[in-house]
Amino acid sequence: MHDVAREAGVSQATVSLVLNDVSGSRFSDATKDRVHKAVEILGYRTNAHAKVLREGVAGMIGFIGDSVATSPFAGKIIEGAQERAWESGLLLIAVSTGGDKELERASLETLLSYKVAGVVYASMYHQMVDVPKVLREVPTVVLNSEDQAGYFPSIAPDEVSGGFEATQYLLKAGHRRIGLINIESLESGLPGAVGRYKGYVRALEGAGVSVDPALVRFGQGSEPYGFKYVVELMQEPEPPTAIFCANDRTAWGAYQALLELGKRVPEDVSIIGFDNQETLAPHLRPGLTTLELPFEQMGRRAVDLILEGIKPQGQVELMACSLIERNSVEKIKESQ
Repeated sequence: MHDVAREAGVSQATVSLVLNDVSGSRFSDATKDRVHKAVEILGYRTNAHAKVLREGVAGMIGFIGDSVATSPFAGKIIEGAQERAWESGLLLIAVSTGGDKELERASLETLLSYKVAGVVYASMYHQMVDVPKVLREVPTVVLNSEDQAGYFPSIAPDEVSGGFEATQYLLKAGHRRIGLINIESLESGLPGAVGRYKGYVRALEGAGVSVDPALVRFGQGSEPYGFKYVVELMQEPEPPTAIFCANDRTAWGAYQALLELGKRVPEDVSIIGFDNQETLAPHLRPGLTTLELPFEQMGRRAVDLILEGIKPQGQVELMACSLIERNSVEKIKESQ
């Protein structure tokens, strides 16, 4: 810093105030330019370790997740968190553990040893998670999941409103026999499965349509279950004219089953999905109308909460899922 001050023709204190952008300090643009030019010429770099010793916290936020970093569509969570951190002059350090608890423990110890400003504890899909107690030492937000213990603040998709909007979209298109292929059983307690089912029921009952158990199936969120259960549904005495698939992979299986049965999407059966998986939904023929999980917005919001210094009171903030319209839903004909 002495070298930078000598090169710029200013005091060391001026260099420190300019580089740290201290509020209340007033320097001319010419002075700031001289300092920054000297930094560039000399290749000066702030000593991060010294800064941690001085301020007690690093200019970093830790991000740790099971498979979020390697998921083709949930990676937007990291993008959102990273952009928000960078806007505040912070660096996001991301670690993907692959669900390995020993790797998670070691990673958390390393992040905490770096005195990170906070930690985002993320999951690839919405579930109840046991958050390591060591994270109580630092501001922590649970992302795309909920803290089982109800201690940390959590951010997750609003599954109920998403299921409601998907079903209501089909109702507005005139459909009354609407099937549902869920991603898990209700007994599993999986928030996505339970919430999307609740939204489905709420929309039907709000429209005066009774829930027909014969039109509801519980799969495991993969293509084979979409295929299997659409074949079953279409063999019902009164088959559905529309099907709400509780994720896009299930919808993919539904498309294949209808093709094999000689049925067309959406002319014979309308399909709506959930997730807006970019590697899948836009590329189905026709393109899949679906609900988009708000990954990027959730990532940004998690960092916001850390920057705001939110207190750990176990609050859960739910974020709306947006409807993405493509061509897999058609208004029902009067004869149907």
